[in-house]
Amino acid sequence: MEQLDVVVVDDDFLVVKVHTRFVEMVPGFRVVATAATGQQALDAVDEHDPHLVLLDVHLPDMTGIEVLRRLRAAGHDVGVLMVTAAREVEQVRAARTGGAFGYLVKPFGQPDLAARLADFRAELERLAQVDEEAGQEDIDSIFAGGPASAPRPTTLPKGLSADTGELVLAAVRETPDLSAAECGEAVGLSRVTARRYLEHFVGTGELEGRQQYGRVGRPEKRYRHVR
Repeated sequence: MEQLDVVVVDDDFLVVKVHTRFVEMVPGFRVVATAATGQQALDAVDEHDPHLVLLDVHLPDMTGIEVLRRLRAAGHDVGVLMVTAAREVEQVRAARTGGAFGYLVKPFGQPDLAARLADFRAELERLAQVDEEAGQEDIDSIFAGGPASAPRPTTLPKGLSADTGELVLAAVRETPDLSAAECGEAVGLSRVTARRYLEHFVGTGELEGRQQYGRVGRPEKRYRHVR
C-alpha cells in the first residue's frame, strides 16, 4: 500500500494534535508536516509535496479558501480536505469551486475522518487506473467518485469538545489507571472538567471507573480504557 503524505493545518495546537493522531490511526497515511498559518501551509506544501492537506478555514493571516486558491494558482494539484467549524454556504461553495476534495465540519470523530481518507485514496486509485486518453465511462467513474456528503458529527454533551475528548481518551490509553486530577494535569484541564469527560466516556462504555480506597480520606475514582 502506497504511503500517502498529509499536512495538517489549524491554528489551534490541540486540534492539530488530535487531527494528526486521527490521520495516523489510518493505515497508509502519515502526517509529514503541520502548520498554524496560511503561509506556513503554503510553505509546507512547497517543501513536502504531500498528497493531501487537511485545511482549516479560519487562520490568522489568511482564510483557508485563500490558501486553496493560492495552491491552485501555483499549479499544486494536492488534494485539499477542508476541516473546519465554518458552516456558511459561501465558504462551502468557495471550497467546492476552488477544487477542494471535501468539506468536513468540526467536531467529528476519527471514523468520520477515516472514511474521508478512504474516499481520497479510492479517488487516487481511480485516477491511476485511467489511461492517458479517458473514455466517457472512465470520466463518469472519476466524477461519480467525488466527495460524499459529510457524515453526521460525533456529538458530546453541551460544553464538551470532541477534540478535547479525544485528548482525554488518549491520556487514559497512555496511562491505564488515571484519576480525574491526573488526567486534567496531562491534558491541561481542571479536575472538575476532566471528570465530566471521563464520566461521559464511562457512560458510553469506552472507559471504566472504579473507586480506590486508601487508608485515610475519601475514596478516589480511577479510570481505565476498556476497548
